[in-house]
Amino acid sequence: MGKAYVVGVGMTKFEKPETRDWQYWDMAKEAGTAALADAGIPYARVEQAAVGYCFQASTAGQRAVYELGLSGIPVYNLNNNCATGSTALMTARQFVEGGIADCVLALGFEKMSRGALGGGSGAGDFKTSPVARHYGIMAAGHGFEASPPTAQIFGNAAREHMERYGTTEVQLAAVGAKNHQHSANNPNAQFQDVYTVDEILAAKTVHRPLTKLQCSPTSDGAAAALVVSERFVDAHGLRDRAVEIAGQAMTTDTEESFASGSCIDAVGRPMSRAAARQAFEHSGLGIEDVDVIELHDCFSINELLTYEALGMCEEGASGKLVESGATTYGGRWVVNPSGGLISKGHPLGATGLAQAAELVWQLRGEAGARQVAGARVGLAHNIGLGGAAVVTLLRKA
Repeated sequence: MGKAYVVGVGMTKFEKPETRDWQYWDMAKEAGTAALADAGIPYARVEQAAVGYCFQASTAGQRAVYELGLSGIPVYNLNNNCATGSTALMTARQFVEGGIADCVLALGFEKMSRGALGGGSGAGDFKTSPVARHYGIMAAGHGFEASPPTAQIFGNAAREHMERYGTTEVQLAAVGAKNHQHSANNPNAQFQDVYTVDEILAAKTVHRPLTKLQCSPTSDGAAAALVVSERFVDAHGLRDRAVEIAGQAMTTDTEESFASGSCIDAVGRPMSRAAARQAFEHSGLGIEDVDVIELHDCFSINELLTYEALGMCEEGASGKLVESGATTYGGRWVVNPSGGLISKGHPLGATGLAQAAELVWQLRGEAGARQVAGARVGLAHNIGLGGAAVVTLLRKA
């Protein structure tokens, strides 16, 4: 099995839906062109394209990459809910590691609508929804309220965590405060406003205990990564640009997701734990080797659940971990230096690739005011209900 490297990344600024006059192919062109320019590689050298999105029509991937060139290459259209971007990255890596191609473009984008994300039920019939089983777990344990479905299932996971482990609303708000603080240094973030914990607690409640400033917004945007083989790196003199995909794993739901009847399990902590374990095994690295982390904080509670799944702390101790300052600058890890989904934004198809872009910039020392000093190993965690979790370990070559 060969090695795979990211040699170019790019992304658009993430925007509030309907505030910028562009189409998904415009944002894809912007991100893809930036990734190619970052690597110094023309589109003509790209042999395959893995393209992710959730809300656009079939073959939107072709419509997007045709803006970069009409070279006739295979284009794979991917949809894995909120884990779509990292699914595109994983597909590109597998093509390269398997010797199928030497240069693959991973591209993700989303043009979304304003307002809260629905529950994946289309016209509202949860019986036919891909996430019916997940919401069935929630309804059995907590009933079904009038709040947005995704906020509701994660909010109920937060309630369980508080009841089970003594996690506090202040600790949940500390996640939002940290990530909003980080995004102040990210010009690509949808928001660059800084809030105190008290301001976050005082914001509008979406589903108790989650307030608006602890929830990721809907967003428009795109991100891209150019994934190449070691042979390609050497042939094009790209060692100084190259970041190795040292380990990567995707997991989907198992019986553990549903057997307990807990929303904590239904929203994916077991998937994240399994994906992290496999990625660490694949790479020979451990959480102790990681310096910087971009994880899927779709809601503040999911950042806490992910700390536990990645082995950053004992089960139930994540609230105390964030409160201690261990996950920001000056702490043991810097988590979501980009601002994370909560403040950077969450265009579903682009999120996983935007995480990879941030980590590549960090590991090259190109992150500017948000640079994590001496970062050598980065971890990306991208998860979607339905479900899929992808953990990627990146290491400077």
